[in-house]
Amino acid sequence: MARRTKEEALATRNRLIDAAEILFQSQGVSRTSLQQIAEQAGATRGAVYWHFKDKADLFNAMMERVTLPMENATRFADDPAVDPLVVIEAGVVAALRLVTTDTQVRRVFDIATHKVEYTGEMASVQQHHLQVRNGCVGDFEKALRLAARRTGIKLAVPAAVAAQGLHALISGLIQNWLLDPEAFALVSAGKRTFNVYLAGLGFDRSGARIDVAADPLALGSIAR
Repeated sequence: MARRTKEEALATRNRLIDAAEILFQSQGVSRTSLQQIAEQAGATRGAVYWHFKDKADLFNAMMERVTLPMENATRFADDPAVDPLVVIEAGVVAALRLVTTDTQVRRVFDIATHKVEYTGEMASVQQHHLQVRNGCVGDFEKALRLAARRTGIKLAVPAAVAAQGLHALISGLIQNWLLDPEAFALVSAGKRTFNVYLAGLGFDRSGARIDVAADPLALGSIAR
């Protein structure tokens, strides 16, 4: 009986998070009340407060259920056998593909970037976003600095600035694609702009190729 009760409580918690995702995306976080979430989930307001302290707590629980694009974009060690730029590119492409193939990730990322205001009880949510961003930018900086040292080039801008720009480029592409997924092929556009950006920093990207087979919209995009 205790196990069943625990399973039922977990099921209720997941229903509440599912309901929050739907309502947050359809009407925005600030315009969604805990009462509306409870009704959408077929639960009571008391059930919401049993599982979550407030809306910010519920929002963070929603975020924790998925790994967002760029959250684990690069993880590498200073291994002479590994090209840091290849690691960065693989991480970026994986992040872009994740957005295009995983509907839940796409929905949560859309909410986190377009449907939330960092005000009132949601102000604490900003800290998580900053932590993820800073971690990714830090990884980019390490990789760019290491790649520049190995290839013997001087970056066009400091590595810290280059890393901020690269993160802004990729996250900006994702955000714009979410506004209109039919506007361009995200994966191929990301790979192309990634290589153009690195070339601008001074790296030789003449051998970089676009894998159109991995991105169904790429052929149409290239044709345009």
